[in-house]
Amino acid sequence: MKKVLLVVERDVKRFLRYRFLLIMRALWFIVQIALFGLIASRMVVIENYFQYYAAGVSIIILYSTAMFVSYDIYEEAEHGVIDYLLSLPLSRRELVLGRSIASGIRSFMYVGPLMAIVLFLIGVTNPLNLAIALFSLFIFSFGVSGFAITLAVAIKSEDRFDILMGVLDALIVRISTTLYPRTFIQQANTFYGLISNFNPLTFAADLFRWGAGIEKYLTFSNPLIPIMAIIIFSSFFALIGIVVYEKRLEGGGWQ
Repeated sequence: MKKVLLVVERDVKRFLRYRFLLIMRALWFIVQIALFGLIASRMVVIENYFQYYAAGVSIIILYSTAMFVSYDIYEEAEHGVIDYLLSLPLSRRELVLGRSIASGIRSFMYVGPLMAIVLFLIGVTNPLNLAIALFSLFIFSFGVSGFAITLAVAIKSEDRFDILMGVLDALIVRISTTLYPRTFIQQANTFYGLISNFNPLTFAADLFRWGAGIEKYLTFSNPLIPIMAIIIFSSFFALIGIVVYEKRLEGGGWQ
């Protein structure tokens, strides 16, 4: 466990060096909330849509921040750091587990203040529900990190990964309830509405809105459904991430 914590400490400190990127993403978040959120709330016929939109954008940036660990892996491979990491007295399992935990922690370190702004604008009616939701979202970010590590190590090409991520982001974010309620998605396309029911971002957005007290447009009336879905999603990709990482790097480094 001590070795895992050392990996966590290293990755968290590394993340804090990306000051310019962090500032740019924070500005993106503020523009989305202050500009596009207000404009969209006047265009979309949904009660309290600004609150709904603000909560959804928080989940999108949590997802994208957790996915950033994949670019750390590519950068380390390019500079030969990954070979150094594999030479250290720790197993690949400890390495990928530490990286997944660190990615979840640093995602919350970064998104936490932004979520606090959203919660200030929305207001909190039930602190216990919010605490359960935030803990579940930490587990969600842990699963997204495992998903990112799985893709990065399996593809081993940053160019192909960028292309794939462009496609995945377009599908995962748009075909979810982060920006629009499921009823509106179903009205546009029944098939997309069905897919959104199984989208991890839908589960995460539902939990955050439930914790913040925005319950009118929840996809699932029972919060246990998204909680269980997030636990399954995170457990699956944490396990797959460990297995794929070990298998792809077995007997050598990145090549």
